[in-house]
Amino acid sequence: MTTIVVLFNLQAGVDESVYRQWAIQTDIPTAGGLASVDSFEVLKAEGVLMSEATLPYQYIEILKINDMDQFGQDVATQTMQKVAAEFQQFADNPTFIMTSKL
Repeated sequence: MTTIVVLFNLQAGVDESVYRQWAIQTDIPTAGGLASVDSFEVLKAEGVLMSEATLPYQYIEILKINDMDQFGQDVATQTMQKVAAEFQQFADNPTFIMTSKL
């Protein structure tokens, strides 16, 4: 299984409440409902444990992918292309990290 971790900040000028509403109503149910996705979470970074350090990212997405070939097909659909385009309007240069369990 592949886990994709997405790290991002909101673009300057984006209303956080608008992003959160879109994430809850559109992104999470759509991406989380793909056949290739076992689970999908969007997390809001709240702080660095036992530190006053500045957070490098505001948001983290975690997608558990059960089939990368199917995932490629799933994200190529018109619906997911629309969701991806909307995401790009909110996220400032997101980093997509593909990981595997040790």
